[in-house]
Amino acid sequence: MTPAALKKLCLSFPGAREEFPFDEGTSVFKVAGKIFALSRLTGKPLSVSLKCEPDLAVQLRTAYPAITGGYHLNKRHWNTVVIDGSVPDRLLREMVEDSYDLVVAGLPRREQEKLHWVALSREETGHPEGHTGVPL
Repeated sequence: MTPAALKKLCLSFPGAREEFPFDEGTSVFKVAGKIFALSRLTGKPLSVSLKCEPDLAVQLRTAYPAITGGYHLNKRHWNTVVIDGSVPDRLLREMVEDSYDLVVAGLPRREQEKLHWVALSREETGHPEGHTGVPL
């Protein structure tokens, strides 16, 4: 995945915005003011930090050496992925989506509805509880 593709993916979710609160080189992707992804898009190698359910975070770290505990983040809830081709793009896209969903799941229902998240998560998974398994 290229830096441009990563940025496009992060900004493809309803309400997603790119901000630079730390420095001009670190893209911080937020929804409703909450961070769901961080990346130094000009970094060599390219990497992205994503929110993740704690049990899944550990499983992913075990399965992929390019996935480690979140750099300068709570390692229980965040993973950093080095985008070197060893993690399939499909899995990386799912991880970005899961990170977004985890953040939106924590928002008040009114904010979720503004983002049309409930309908979006049901449509994408075909699962009545939504993508993250959080009851609606």
